[in-house]
Amino acid sequence: MAASNGQLPRTSAALREEIERTRAELATSVSALREEVAVATDWRQWVRRHPYACVGTAFLVGYVVGSRR
Repeated sequence: MAASNGQLPRTSAALREEIERTRAELATSVSALREEVAVATDWRQWVRRHPYACVGTAFLVGYVVGSRR
């Protein structure tokens, strides 16, 4: 019996192997994404990379908050 795409049908063992491989790839991708998000949202990295912009932003926020009186 041939599959509709012209290939032979896969065995259940082959399908299980493909599912496990896909799960492993997904776990790796999720781990890499978590690491990228952690780096992107680390405020210490932002201050190290852009110290003047961070000081300027802090000054601006302080000015806006202080001028509300």
